[in-house]
Amino acid sequence: MMKALVGFAAALSTAACSTVGIRSGTEEPAFEQIARVGDLEIRRYDDRIAAQTVVSGDSGEARNAGFQKLAGYIFGGNSERMSISMTAPVAQSDARGGESQTIAMTAPVAQAPSGTDRWTVQFFMPAAYTMDELPIPRDPAVELVVVPAETYAVLKFSGVGSVSAVEARKAELLTVLAGSGWSPRGEPVVWFYDPPWTLPGLRRNEVAVRVERAD
Repeated sequence: MMKALVGFAAALSTAACSTVGIRSGTEEPAFEQIARVGDLEIRRYDDRIAAQTVVSGDSGEARNAGFQKLAGYIFGGNSERMSISMTAPVAQSDARGGESQTIAMTAPVAQAPSGTDRWTVQFFMPAAYTMDELPIPRDPAVELVVVPAETYAVLKFSGVGSVSAVEARKAELLTVLAGSGWSPRGEPVVWFYDPPWTLPGLRRNEVAVRVERAD
């Protein structure tokens, strides 16, 4: 119980910083910025591992449902595949007798369309892990996947990330890309870097789309 409380207190400490827009110690996937197109960044990401789930509903409902499922995994809803040496967060046991462990929270939370009223929501895993080292999700709706190396065009924006705001930014992203020498591949996705209690003006959100150099 004490270990669980320590881990929860650490999470609250980080969350408290996020209320004023400070992502204290929150890891993000590494990338190389290879170009700019107006306000857009062209970023190259290497392979990375994500925990993901597919949920139904409108954009906001799906984001919340997906977040809860994935948060359950990283905060202990997993069976340990092997002992992992970590400085933080704290490992604990659950009532079923198996070992579980918490995994450091990262940013962003990614959301992408997966059909009509269906969405794929992802948490990226800390870079220190390999697929073999990550604990297995207990929830069958959560899976671990390797996200391949990709190049994205990315547009940052602040605010609450409402459906209308996200759609407007996606349209802006595609408009700026037109004739830029970069061609979109697939549908735009949205990345959220802050919890919902962060002040709207201090939130960091991004819309992104995979791109290739135009022929």
